[in-house]
Amino acid sequence: MPTETFEFQVEARQLLQLMIHSVYSNKDVFLRELVSNASDALDKLRLAALRDDTLDADVSDLHIELEIDKDARTLTVRDNGIGMSYDEVGQLIGTIANSGTAEFLRELREAQDTAGAEGLIGQFGVGFYSGFMVADEVTLLTRRAGEQRGTRWTSRGEGTYTLDAVDDAPQGTSVTLHLKPADPDNQLHDYTSVWTIKEIVKRYSDFITWPIRLVGEAGEDDEAAGPETLNSMKALWARSRDEVSDEEYHELYKHISHDWRDPLETIQLQAEGTFEYQALLFVPSHAPHDLFNQNFKRGLQLYVKRVFIMDDCEELLPPYLRFVKGVVDAQDLSLNVSREILQQDRHIRMMQRRLTKKVLSSVKSMMTGDAERYATFWREFGAVLKEGLVTDPDNRDAVLAVTSFATTHGDDGTVTLKQYVERMPDGQDDIYYITGESRESIDNSPHMEAFRERGIEVLLLTDPVDEVWVDAVGEYEGKRLRSITKGEIDLAARGDDTSEDDREKRAEEYAGLLGWMRERLEEDIKEVRLSTRLTVSPACLVADANDLTPALENMYRAMGQEVPRTKRILELNPDHVLVKGLNEAYGEREDRSDLSETAELLYSLAVLAEGGRPKDPARFVQLMADRLERTL
Repeated sequence: MPTETFEFQVEARQLLQLMIHSVYSNKDVFLRELVSNASDALDKLRLAALRDDTLDADVSDLHIELEIDKDARTLTVRDNGIGMSYDEVGQLIGTIANSGTAEFLRELREAQDTAGAEGLIGQFGVGFYSGFMVADEVTLLTRRAGEQRGTRWTSRGEGTYTLDAVDDAPQGTSVTLHLKPADPDNQLHDYTSVWTIKEIVKRYSDFITWPIRLVGEAGEDDEAAGPETLNSMKALWARSRDEVSDEEYHELYKHISHDWRDPLETIQLQAEGTFEYQALLFVPSHAPHDLFNQNFKRGLQLYVKRVFIMDDCEELLPPYLRFVKGVVDAQDLSLNVSREILQQDRHIRMMQRRLTKKVLSSVKSMMTGDAERYATFWREFGAVLKEGLVTDPDNRDAVLAVTSFATTHGDDGTVTLKQYVERMPDGQDDIYYITGESRESIDNSPHMEAFRERGIEVLLLTDPVDEVWVDAVGEYEGKRLRSITKGEIDLAARGDDTSEDDREKRAEEYAGLLGWMRERLEEDIKEVRLSTRLTVSPACLVADANDLTPALENMYRAMGQEVPRTKRILELNPDHVLVKGLNEAYGEREDRSDLSETAELLYSLAVLAEGGRPKDPARFVQLMADRLERTL
């Protein structure tokens, strides 16, 4: 097969340019990324050999080699792992088959600092490309285990790469970096120095469970570089906390997650007894860009007796903890365990329950002991954690205990339900909340007017899941969770001097108008009534207590579910000059055709006030233009 030349995918080419022009402050991490890829390849081969005893592959001495050639200025990272086929090389190296590519690149360009750029690249998982930070040219030679022919990939990172078939390639993958010219002013980052390579491996990859061997000839300034294992290969999760430094834990996290930032929290668990296992979990310091993507890879790494079994073991944690990374090493599972078996295994279910409680307990400790770290956690992962209030009734109380909300009684901070209840005044029986797309939209909602005027605290909920969990939870410590946009809310008892007789008199005064408007607007609304929640706006729309909100209706429709359109209630502010004038005109006129347009405008204004769109925007604009013209 002749050598073929290909162009990089547009996104891959853009990413390469960012690498070559160095968004990184610390180029040493390229070696960590290449060693991490090699370790993954060895894990995959051992697993494949366990599951397929006919696989024609040598698994007798699985290892990683680092080879230095000072004269040629090359550094090679080699493994004898699973390898890649010709097609896989083109698919995995020439393109970026990852969702959210465009969004990732946009965020990367907008990153305001180097640490931000490194974190974004890390969460995207493009370790192989990091070689171009230190190399003018990269050559990859690989042969997939069980196949006869290998593949060579070569590129200078300038827009194209070449592929050709190789007959005598060894099993596994080698990546040879043709290093950039030496910098005489920066000897600490000379990647042909044995000392430098040893130091980088010790710092970043000491915990790798496969031997990392240094081979090749040393220069006269280096010690002898015969085959030498550079890493300790000690499983950090099997060691006690006082034996491991935070830096070592952080490097394991970065290896597992392909993140370039330190984790926010490290959680260790060791279970003994009838079923033994160790777990080392990490809460990231920032949310990955695709956390809410349907194809987001979640789950922990599963080992059995130190033998890697699978990445992304979803059964070990519930979906609402999908941001947690880490390792679980079980002593009593079969090495041939499959995903199907895991779904039914009682030990796995037991581990999930224990790990879930441990993570929630750690978040609780963060909440009570370090407000700044908890604020970071909640900002990054609060929206996904709240999914547990709907999907995990067994742990609902624990999830609710570490959940917090924006509130009208705090500009920047958040409040827990416990804190809300503790400061509820006498006479308030419900926990009030409002949902919406943004803080700005709900701050300006007409439903907030009476609550703001009377100083009643309202929770401000802006995540999509908020539309769902409030109904699932229902109440807290005997206090009902109540939307201020649904049902009748009588705040008269709190700060309103209007007597019951006065309210009844007003209801009689407006009865004719309300009935007439209900007839005129019956295609869109189910009822018209006077409001106790409005103080400034002329009208608002309200759902019945058990009706779906418009946002929830849209959510279900987006998921492909048929949802019948729900008519809502139009509430009028009897103290607003427009409503007063409409009522007076209704009582004085026999021909009310002109008033029908006013009623229609009132309804459309209520739709607009909640962020909706009038049913017929063109007609609404025409009616408004006509009314404005009459005022001139």
